Amino acid sequence: MHTRRRGSSDSDKPVADDPPEWSDVDAEDIEARVVELADQGHSPSEIGLKLRDEGVNGTPVPDVTLATGKKVTEILEENDADPDLPEDLRNLMERAVRLHEHMDANPGDHQNKRALQNTEAKIRRLVDYYRGDELDEEFTYTPDGAAELLE
Repeated sequence: MHTRRRGSSDSDKPVADDPPEWSDVDAEDIEARVVELADQGHSPSEIGLKLRDEGVNGTPVPDVTLATGKKVTEILEENDADPDLPEDLRNLMERAVRLHEHMDANPGDHQNKRALQNTEAKIRRLVDYYRGDELDEEFTYTPDGAAELLE
C-alpha cells in the first residue's frame, strides 16, 4: 500500500465442500479446543495453526470452517472468548509501539520514521472502520494509549 513494490501472489485454497475423510473430529470437540486455546492467550490465527499442526486429541483439523461450519472468530464470539481488539489492529499497534521505542533510541533513522507514519496511518483507518462495532465510539489511537492497551 505504501511502497512501490508489487504484491506477492499467493496460491488459492483448494475448493472443498466437506472436511477430509481422515479428519473425523467432532465439531463440539473442535469448538472446545478453540475456546481452550483462546483462554491460554492465543490469537485466532495462532489457534488455526495449532489446530492444523497439533489437532484435537492428535487428529489434525485442516479447516475449522469446513469441520464446524463456523469461523474461529465466530466460535470465540459465541463463547465470549473473543479478544478485546481485532487481531489486525492489535498487530499494527504492536508494530507501532516497537517502532516508537526504536525511534526514541535512534532519532535519525528516517526510513523507520516513515514506516512509523505509514503504520499509524493504517491504524487510524482501521480504528475508523471498527469504531462502533468492535471498538467504543470514543476510542482514539494514541501511541501511549496503545502501549497501555498491549501490556
